[in-house]
Amino acid sequence: MVGASVRLSGTAYSGQTDTDGRVHIRNLKATTYTVAVSYLGFQPQYREITVSNDEQIRFSMERAALLTDEVVVQATRATENMATTYKNLSKADIEKNNLGQDIPYLLDQTPGVVISSDAGAGIGYTSMRIRGSDGQRTNVTINGIPLNDAESLGSFFVNLPDFASSVDNVQIQRGVGTSTNGAGAFGASLNIQTNTLNKDPYAELDNSFGSYNSWKNTIRLGTGLIDDKFTFDGRLSRIRSDGYIDRATSNLQSFFLSGAWYGKNSLLRANVFGGKEKTYQAWYGTPESRLTGDVEAMEAYAKDDGLTEYEIDNLLKSDRRYNKYLYDNETDNYQQTHYQLLFSSTLTSRLTLNTALHYTRGKGYYEQFRDSDGLADYGLSPVVVAGNTIEETDLVRQRWLDNHFYGGTYSLVYKPTSGVEIIWGGAYNQYEGGHYGDIVWSRYPLFTARDYLTDAENSFHTSYRYYNGDAMKKDFNTYLRASYQLNDLFLFADLQYRHIDYAISGIDNDLRDITQDATFDFFNPKVGITYQLSAASNVYASYALANKEPIRSDFTDWPIGQSPKAEQLHDIEAGYRIRTPRFNIGINGYAMLYKNQLIPTGQLNDVGSTLRRNVDDSYRMGLEFDGRWVPTNWFAWGATLAYSQNKIRNFTEVVGDVENFYESTDISFSPDWVASSELAFTPWKPLELALLSKYVSRQYLDNTSSSERSIDGFFVNNVRIAYHTSIWKLKNLGLSLLVNNVFNEKYSASGFTWGYYLSETDRLSYNYYYPQATANFLFGLNLKF
Repeated sequence: MVGASVRLSGTAYSGQTDTDGRVHIRNLKATTYTVAVSYLGFQPQYREITVSNDEQIRFSMERAALLTDEVVVQATRATENMATTYKNLSKADIEKNNLGQDIPYLLDQTPGVVISSDAGAGIGYTSMRIRGSDGQRTNVTINGIPLNDAESLGSFFVNLPDFASSVDNVQIQRGVGTSTNGAGAFGASLNIQTNTLNKDPYAELDNSFGSYNSWKNTIRLGTGLIDDKFTFDGRLSRIRSDGYIDRATSNLQSFFLSGAWYGKNSLLRANVFGGKEKTYQAWYGTPESRLTGDVEAMEAYAKDDGLTEYEIDNLLKSDRRYNKYLYDNETDNYQQTHYQLLFSSTLTSRLTLNTALHYTRGKGYYEQFRDSDGLADYGLSPVVVAGNTIEETDLVRQRWLDNHFYGGTYSLVYKPTSGVEIIWGGAYNQYEGGHYGDIVWSRYPLFTARDYLTDAENSFHTSYRYYNGDAMKKDFNTYLRASYQLNDLFLFADLQYRHIDYAISGIDNDLRDITQDATFDFFNPKVGITYQLSAASNVYASYALANKEPIRSDFTDWPIGQSPKAEQLHDIEAGYRIRTPRFNIGINGYAMLYKNQLIPTGQLNDVGSTLRRNVDDSYRMGLEFDGRWVPTNWFAWGATLAYSQNKIRNFTEVVGDVENFYESTDISFSPDWVASSELAFTPWKPLELALLSKYVSRQYLDNTSSSERSIDGFFVNNVRIAYHTSIWKLKNLGLSLLVNNVFNEKYSASGFTWGYYLSETDRLSYNYYYPQATANFLFGLNLKF
């Protein structure tokens, strides 16, 4: 059998069988090992083997009595022999750090990842960059179904709090990767699979408590396999935190329900999951002057930013945990529910069908208090109150999203002969979204003149919709992928066609008519070759062409009369992999050559989204290392290292009336170096001690390579202590302690900047940062029955 997975307990080794169905494992110490062998559609085998001399062991695989869930994601996953750079995370890998922080924080030890949190401690709104590319360039699928928002192309895990507790495994493909469904992958693909078959009934309580009054409470239940055919699983979670940043509270709830029918050749699974979040706004950031304590600079910033007296008082009395917002309900409120129906069937011994239908319902708003806003900004005329003409008023507004996302995915996997695989797959998805804003309270009347009562209790409560718009996006893609293994040579080709029809209508929040539509047709070919140097190592190279449409804000914020262009990427990857019992190493080099890349300017629009513009010529080139060394049964060292150069050629920056030309400059938020390390000690089996380290070099807030507008590099260390044992009727009693930023590093991982010229040569810049929490902890208790 070609491509059967083989793992050796207590070592770093994991590999696949060659065209002869063999795998060679060399340089083993004389001891006892457990060998695990698995292959899709067959029963996994586990065998304990004592090695004293050279041994040859034969395994005979038997067809599984039930079709397993791994078949659901096989069409979009990379395998050991593919010329694709990827990282797999198992359920056990995820559980180690799952104490309430968002999914990006659970992926922090993977290559080239930089994470940040608005609230500072990983609960609430979080962000993740891979190879310098943000979440809008990272394709995310759940069971092969797109998660990315159809308009912003971002993935907001805050809408699915504690989703990691229902995840079985994750594959991160860096670069373009294999063809998948949904948004184009310009930085990476995040392929998530939820719960799989659990044959035994179970109950699990997962609770954690930590700094900033952070709590996570999770209950999971499962029936196990009923009548050898049915399973039902459920999860209910609650996460709350006051946040590291002042008032940056999070109140999050989520659920996950799943029911499945298993047959010998077919599988039907229905998933319903969702979340509800209420987070206090913290996206404005902390001005640099507040971090340095420069009172004169803070006063200058307050004047330029138009702060009120009470806002200035808040600024001067605060510290690095400063939050500009003071209104009690300056919050984001959103609820999202996902429905998935997955069906897989082994039509013949060589042909497998996977299909899925899905529907996502999302609705919510964020609320803002506005001090002395002009009525004209809302399309309103001045009003007369007690003989005075009122042109400004304090008000509270809500900006709403109301959307539906639905469609279907499919794939046919055909294996006509040993070493050959052909996959035809694709999807059709449709998005319908409403964008509107309401004034829900005002201090003065909005429409009619009347005597104004000075009593605050008699201020005016009203509801006025000042903008309203709709969007529809239709996304169709189909791909054909073929792979062929001939002795030590593995070849693959992947061709994808994608069609997008995007239409916007109505009035935007700045009262502009933004009615427009755009159509895109993309052809995305990929080819790769892998050569097996030995039973333990291979080299590979690949080329991929990818295209990606602009996001909504690129259309709505673009200058009137102009339109953003689609981006194009040529991705060249080459690498070397070796798997032995003691070490597991991957080295990869890449060149990502862009045309019309949409580059963040470092500035924000009025709702905190990054403004972007097309640049003709830019690139990302780098080297990545991902390794794990297990010299003994009680010690393991995992490490990653990513070095890159991220440049724009012939870039003209425009600041007001001043233009600055750069022949070559760095792309913002793209550090040259990103490194991580995990030193894990197991002095005795129930106890694990681990030191997790992360280094990120300087990042620039804009595209000028100016250290005056940049984020200092940082080096952060976390300590994890875990104890797991079975006792009495408990399958597991687990105690976990995660001490984050143990050395109290004061750092920021993200930010933005704006400014202007006082004269032709005198530039004034205001930098804003998102300070991350100093030393803090999370303590967890896990009970499995």
